[in-house]
Amino acid sequence: MKIYTYSLGELQANCYLLEQEGKGMLIDPGDDASFILEELLRKNIQLVGIYLTHGHFDHAMAAGEIQMSFQVPLYIHKEDQFLIERIEETAKHFLDHKPIIIKPTLIHYFTSGDFKTKNSNTNFKFQILSTPGHTPGSVCFYFPDEKSIFTGDTLFARAVGRTDFAYGDKQKLRESLKKILELPDETEVYPGHGESTYIMEEKKNML
Repeated sequence: MKIYTYSLGELQANCYLLEQEGKGMLIDPGDDASFILEELLRKNIQLVGIYLTHGHFDHAMAAGEIQMSFQVPLYIHKEDQFLIERIEETAKHFLDHKPIIIKPTLIHYFTSGDFKTKNSNTNFKFQILSTPGHTPGSVCFYFPDEKSIFTGDTLFARAVGRTDFAYGDKQKLRESLKKILELPDETEVYPGHGESTYIMEEKKNML
């Protein structure tokens, strides 16, 4: 599996394009839909799904526009649907201007708990880990065969997600971090912002 990383938008959120056998899985397309679409065409990748680690605008703004070119489902935890519903007003608040946002369609929901998933169309094999705290519906995508995890804004290199929003929960974040740090030391962590790291390194940082 190939992993392409793009840091996009005014908040420099990481968008990940995963490719396997010519098919693609897109994680957190936060901005710049035209650039993402150009990458898909240039690499000749058939997009089969968009997956959000959580519903914050800087991780989701480009999803709807991408869906206009690729009629693929958007997957998000049910408990973060309220963030998608107010994506325009939240983006305006944090960016100090009103961006043009096409709201996503074809939304499919995760519910509570962890899920083992295999997409038969792509052979992507991964687990969806429920990791609330930063948002109520934050999730991580863990690829055990690839020794990789995509953590959104739950865990960064030498930092953790903020919980000072009205819906944040510091205790749940602690529990989520404990779950993530139980993964094998050699697991590479791909966060929602900044550089990648490894579980082994973040265990040291938590001490």
